[in-house]
Amino acid sequence: MDEGNSTKKTITMFGLIMMIFTSVFGFANTTVAYEQMGLASIIWYLFAAIFFFLPVGFMMAEYGSAYNEAQGGIYSWIEGAIGPRLAFTGTFIWLASWEVWLVSTASKVWIPMATFFAGHDTTPSWHIGSLSSTQTIGILAVLWIIFVTYTASRGIDKISKFTSFGGTMMIILNVLFFGLSIAMIFLSGFHMAEPVHGISTFINSPNPEFASPLGMLSFVVYAIFAYGGMESMGGVTDSMKNPKRDFPRGILISAAIIVVLYSLTILFWGISANWNSVIGKDGVNLANITYVMMSNLGYTFGTHIDLSHAAAMTLGAWLSRFTALDMFILYMGAFFVLIYSPLKSFILGTPKDFWPKKVTKLNSKGMPANAMWMQALFVCLVILAVDFLGGRNAKNLYAVLTLMANVATSVPYLFLVGAFPFFSMNDDIEKPYQFYKNKKWMWATSIIVFLVVLFAIIFTLLEPIIEHAYMDAFWTILGPILFGAIALVLYSGYARHERKKDLD
Repeated sequence: MDEGNSTKKTITMFGLIMMIFTSVFGFANTTVAYEQMGLASIIWYLFAAIFFFLPVGFMMAEYGSAYNEAQGGIYSWIEGAIGPRLAFTGTFIWLASWEVWLVSTASKVWIPMATFFAGHDTTPSWHIGSLSSTQTIGILAVLWIIFVTYTASRGIDKISKFTSFGGTMMIILNVLFFGLSIAMIFLSGFHMAEPVHGISTFINSPNPEFASPLGMLSFVVYAIFAYGGMESMGGVTDSMKNPKRDFPRGILISAAIIVVLYSLTILFWGISANWNSVIGKDGVNLANITYVMMSNLGYTFGTHIDLSHAAAMTLGAWLSRFTALDMFILYMGAFFVLIYSPLKSFILGTPKDFWPKKVTKLNSKGMPANAMWMQALFVCLVILAVDFLGGRNAKNLYAVLTLMANVATSVPYLFLVGAFPFFSMNDDIEKPYQFYKNKKWMWATSIIVFLVVLFAIIFTLLEPIIEHAYMDAFWTILGPILFGAIALVLYSGYARHERKKDLD
């Protein structure tokens, strides 16, 4: 690594909160949750917050304050607790999970752009020459990855500016959503579009695919994914002005806001969107659900203030357009963080001798540009392989990619949470911030969180097997196993090389 390039201390606590907010809180996650579980998704989001997100947030606050100058992020955290082999394996799977996210989301990012211009998703009709719409989107996704990689490689200050802007746009979108929803509560005489029939409404899903007990349990992994991404901030602590103080505070403030916002947003969707009439119809899928529901919100609000049918439809279309613009900017902010931070944590945290000097070399802006372009090449090749060889219709393709990203993103938490007790019990590690001072409480929390993540993954993998969707189950489980095996092989080769070098 080029030691001459020092990282600038440019990120404030507010900047960190905006980066976390942009990377973790997904407005679209609330519409996906409503599409899959209706109002019953709230209880699972709260469950995931209490038994996963908040306790893991406290763990990361301890990790981050202890390793506040470490460039390796979660690699440094895990290595300091349980050694380099497991740190390498866990971080490699974690990096791979974000590669899956980059692949799947690079295709989805064009849907908000299409919706912004047309008022609805027109990507199924996009064609370049004789290419199908899926192949056309694949080409555009490749161009997107190239653009984001180039811009992010220009420095952390560029990333911070985009994520701050994205966080501001998300605040504006939430203010608009809550404002219209609260107004509709009064205009409708306190009647919700999705009727509440006692506590059963908040337990039973209107979606038949998630009505079984196993289906409900498998939804937990969606809720966990909705809270995923905060650990990627471990790679920016060395760019913060006062990481010992501001990293724990930023983590905890962000966590509290995100938990409350998720639950309230899902509840407020029930004000304007009846599940059977809005969600459960043809043409609505995981990729366009957000714009369908926002368009419906605008239309329903318009009818409540006595606009004509045409005027209400126009209002819905423009609300959908604004949401699309907002989502596009948020996608951009998330891409700038996630195309850089996980990769940086891995290559700068792992042993220097593992990589060729070209890979770990930083450019004049303190960014691992060479590694970022290698990553871009890999992601682009996978995108082209999926979109040109996939051969599945859009709804199934998006569903499978979403499922792959959910499970792959959840697996590395097993390493992060599993390593925490060993980190906490190691008195040689200076810990400026400690939440889990009581060791019995720390062990109990770590075990519970570990089991929650483990069983959420198991239930998600069991469901397609029970439904006889064996190919879906195969692709879902293959990612973590394959990347874990590759990591172990790579590290074993490195360890043998080091032992041989020591003998020589």
